[in-house]
Amino acid sequence: MEIRIGIANTGRELNFETNDSADTVRKSVGDALESAAAHVSFTDNKGNSYIVPTASLAYVELGTEDVRRVGFVA
Repeated sequence: MEIRIGIANTGRELNFETNDSADTVRKSVGDALESAAAHVSFTDNKGNSYIVPTASLAYVELGTEDVRRVGFVA
């Protein structure tokens, strides 16, 4: 699933693919915001970690979890 995170006062967004489900990502962001945590962390499908300060979150866009198909279907 693709995740795009907008960070306040930054011209670029953070964009990466993760193996986590949309519900898992939604829950971790929601829990961090509700508990007033200083940051929320994510891991992409290559094992890289991203730590984003919750005060700087502008938006979090969750992509679809569908697998792209290649080829033609009869």
